[in-house]
Amino acid sequence: MTEAEKQSFWKKAQQVIADFIYGMATHESTRQALKTRGSMEHLFILVTMGDLLGVPILPPYYSLRLLPYVVPQIATWKRRMLREKDLADALA
Repeated sequence: MTEAEKQSFWKKAQQVIADFIYGMATHESTRQALKTRGSMEHLFILVTMGDLLGVPILPPYYSLRLLPYVVPQIATWKRRMLREKDLADALA
């Protein structure tokens, strides 16, 4: 085994150990944080662009000022807000 192969082996082993520790220690909290972030983004869009669904909360002036920041997410937000919900969605 050459020196380069040894270094490559140890780098791969180090990466596997790091991934294992990450999975045991922080994977679940990372997933929960991402889920919370997504929910907060959808709530923000509902508050600012709710008039698209017929829920006027903020005056349109503020919604128009925030529109450039929200445009990339409007399609997925509409799909999520208008999707039928049931008990299984709340448990997941």
